Amino acid sequence: MRVTPSLRTTIPVIVLISALAVAISGIGDMPKTVMSAAVDAAMAAEEETASRDNYFPNTEPLGSDEMRVIALGTGTPNFRRSQASASWLVELDNGDKFLFDIGTGSLANLGALEIPYTYLDKIFISHLHVDHIGDLDAMFIGGWVSNRTGPLRVWGPSGLKPETGTKYAIDRMREMFTWDLTGRRGNMPSAGGHIEVTEFDYRKSHVIYEQNGVKIKAWPAVHTIDGAVSYSLEWNGKKFVYSGDTVPNKWFLAESGDADLLIHECYFTVQQLIDLKKYDPERARIVSTVLHTPPSSCGKIFSRLQPRMAIAYHNFADFNVAPGTLEEIRKTYDGPLTLADDLLVWNVNADGIRVRRVIGTDEAWPAAPPQPAGPPDRSERTEQSDWLKSGRVDLLN
Repeated sequence: MRVTPSLRTTIPVIVLISALAVAISGIGDMPKTVMSAAVDAAMAAEEETASRDNYFPNTEPLGSDEMRVIALGTGTPNFRRSQASASWLVELDNGDKFLFDIGTGSLANLGALEIPYTYLDKIFISHLHVDHIGDLDAMFIGGWVSNRTGPLRVWGPSGLKPETGTKYAIDRMREMFTWDLTGRRGNMPSAGGHIEVTEFDYRKSHVIYEQNGVKIKAWPAVHTIDGAVSYSLEWNGKKFVYSGDTVPNKWFLAESGDADLLIHECYFTVQQLIDLKKYDPERARIVSTVLHTPPSSCGKIFSRLQPRMAIAYHNFADFNVAPGTLEEIRKTYDGPLTLADDLLVWNVNADGIRVRRVIGTDEAWPAAPPQPAGPPDRSERTEQSDWLKSGRVDLLN
């Protein structure tokens, strides 16, 4: 990932250079204490910028053995500008990047980070609800249009039947976009226009990815019907855990210990669903406590597992929701906690976990790939019919 200095990162460097220039030009006359003070001041300014309160994408290379996690979507199936649906980005200092879910609206937040799409080629799906895969189609084709130079790779669980598994869903998605894909092939480099699926057994606790020192494990989640999973990612002694959607279950408690970041769904309370979503009481009870984990139960999970940082997601960060959610969690859990919101970032290293806000751009252009994809393969082009071509009006000359 390229590092592009921003104004805030370049100012301390200028201060440092200026201080050194002054020190050198007057080295014969300047007392050592004055020269030392000038250099110390410049270094202090650089250190202050390095510890700034917000994260500006592409200005902070990860430190050795550091993990960075960014919330791309933390909301629910209710579409809103303020919070996208579920998606999480994990970045490691070895250069690897992993996406966990890609819910509706999350791709715009991902684009604001200005990461070349070639690096964003690994997605791990927790289950096939729209709020967890709603932007997968846009990532598939839009990522190709935005300079991805290789296939998009997707891992996801099987289902109780083949037609409720990840492969079935993605094969049908590819079929749905037959017109789109046919029209682009031969007019764009073809390598980025493919999607590869690895479907694994949802019923097992097992490692489903192991490369470059990274181990990703999946295990069953209990949510609506068979075929949902939770994940952990382990690398260099650090552990990221993501529940997806699930009620409390024995697999999660068994697999999620010793986590640095533990992200668990924390849905609305029954009363919040009645008051704010206008659900009838029985529907509210089922959704909050039978299909999801309410805040009171979420707090008990955090209390049992004692992560370095607990993150409650799948809720709204609204002024009239968050206080009640926090109150319920804090009845049973008093450890480190973040109520998730879109574009929060957690930096994880041996010294601690730092939580900040991402300051990105709403007007991002696709970042250049690390290597050009090359020209289109004209042999893949589907020509327009003579009838359609006869309607062209040439205004180029």
